[in-house]
Amino acid sequence: MKFYRLLLGALTVWRLTHFLQAEDGPWDVVIKLRRSAGVGFWAKLLDCFYCLSLWIAAPVACLLGKSFAERAFLWPSLSAAAILLERITNPAPSVPQALYVEDPGEDQKNGLLRTEKAGDQCPGDADSAAG
Repeated sequence: MKFYRLLLGALTVWRLTHFLQAEDGPWDVVIKLRRSAGVGFWAKLLDCFYCLSLWIAAPVACLLGKSFAERAFLWPSLSAAAILLERITNPAPSVPQALYVEDPGEDQKNGLLRTEKAGDQCPGDADSAAG
């Protein structure tokens, strides 16, 4: 297989998947398609880029591959290439980490959760001291 055919296949899978999953389409055709899909299998498929890329990659792999083994390897490879392209072109928004600030109070200066005062003992400690 020639490299440019592999590259064209990967770009085709990414473009079709992105079009069906994330775009409106001309005259809102894709929006209407997604709405008509309802809430079942097809709706979930059109909402998930990863799942949809796998299904889009299957016929493209059949068109590009010459043998069964080549088609079998192309199928997940084209899907993976589309996913990588999607991650590169549409990175997940960075969520800032929550700030954690601890103000040590009077009883936490030594790092303990609680400090014991003289005479404070657990009920079991008095029994063990007497025995």
